Amino acid sequence: MGRGKPTNGAKREARPLFDGYLPLEGVQDELFQPNGSARAGASGVVKRLNALGETEFRLRQRLADEAFLRSGVTFSVYADQRGSEKIFPFDLVPRVVPGKEWARVEAGLKQRVAALNHFLCDIYGEQRILKEGVVSRAMVEASVGYLPKLKGVRPPHDVYVHIAGIDLIRDASGELVVLEDNARTPSGVSYVLENRSVMKRVLPRIFADSSIRSVDEYPTRLRDALDAVAPAKNKDGHVVVLSPGPFNSAYFEHSFLARRTGCHLVHPGDLFVKDKHVFVKTTGGAQVVSVIYRRIDDDFIDPKFFRPDSLLGVPGIMEAYIAGNVTLANAPGNGVADDKAIYPFVPDMVRFYLGEEAILGQVKTYICERPKELEHVLANLGSMVVKAVDASGGYGMLVGPRATKRQIAEFADKVRATPRGYIAQPLIELSTAPTWVDGKVQPRRVDLRPYIITGESSWVLPGGLTRVALVKGSYVVNSSQGGGSKDTWVLEET
Repeated sequence: MGRGKPTNGAKREARPLFDGYLPLEGVQDELFQPNGSARAGASGVVKRLNALGETEFRLRQRLADEAFLRSGVTFSVYADQRGSEKIFPFDLVPRVVPGKEWARVEAGLKQRVAALNHFLCDIYGEQRILKEGVVSRAMVEASVGYLPKLKGVRPPHDVYVHIAGIDLIRDASGELVVLEDNARTPSGVSYVLENRSVMKRVLPRIFADSSIRSVDEYPTRLRDALDAVAPAKNKDGHVVVLSPGPFNSAYFEHSFLARRTGCHLVHPGDLFVKDKHVFVKTTGGAQVVSVIYRRIDDDFIDPKFFRPDSLLGVPGIMEAYIAGNVTLANAPGNGVADDKAIYPFVPDMVRFYLGEEAILGQVKTYICERPKELEHVLANLGSMVVKAVDASGGYGMLVGPRATKRQIAEFADKVRATPRGYIAQPLIELSTAPTWVDGKVQPRRVDLRPYIITGESSWVLPGGLTRVALVKGSYVVNSSQGGGSKDTWVLEET
């Protein structure tokens, strides 16, 4: 993208934002093709950002950073000795998804969540999929997320997965495929809404000219879904967001969602159980609760039912849930659907429960509990990504091509000791997106977490959280390990 020399007295032409930008060789880029031209559907956005120019973009990025600082958009990193509260880095260069591509993704996400919900209903019910050998009984029963104490307990309206976050990556063929399922307490949607709000203020003309699908209805959709799954015998109670408290890493999101949905934000001490009903303490006295959007893990939610040492739970809340007097969203026991060793079986679930083929592909996965697959993994650790099945946030993971010989040897010992605890995948070359780093636009790897809300039916937030590995060469996009985020622009179909 050349630029002419200004004549004497002429105004210097703004340097285009993407002048000199080079995608990584052999890697899919979200905005540009290998020859440097904009991808189909993204050309209008690229043209407008180039016209804005690098100098003006730098100013707008600074304004966006200040907006996040003033708004207190934070997360916590418990292990960081420099302090736990962090401003979530936001990159002003958007990720663009064409409407036609998104239509396929949206259908695939609805299908996948439907299959996972059927699976959870089944394994806590008749267990047909286990009896017929489609999914290994031993694999399910060995999962730390499977709670046999809840067998025979059905959540109101048979909805287990009220809010899902499904992580997607773009594979070598250019297709968006599923990397992980998050069916317990997926976080990050508050950043999607805040990113969009800041983007509208900082780049108003570019945003208005780009025909982008709105994300603003997420809080309304969430509240409608929570209302819809209230127990039939207790539909008029309060809907609350249950948070462990201000020291939780996602507390900003808990308070944000409670405020935007019109729900009470409560801490464990604000609730109590009497006669198998949950009540919230208010200035007007105790009020019955019908739905709890809980952001506390299963193990800690009720010291009478799970861990007796939990200081975060509400004694008796599980008794009220089992009696059908309160809905817990997401339902307890969903962790088995998050288990990375269960992930390879989701296409089988789609066929078994829905009689369909999976719309979205997923990454080839080796289950280390299987002797032949374990042998293959151990022989190829240096070229694979190995993950602990119950870990998250980028922890408990070995990226073989970037690991030292010592790290590989240590991880091999861990896998041999507890093979059920690990799966392995070939290293997928994550797609990149142009990202403002150190005063210029550079390629950085990204993934995408869309959010699916299920009440009477399922609804998919258009776009989702694009997470960015801000460190050069990194594949780890998690905020706790230096990642940032982008606004995801799903374009209206034309």
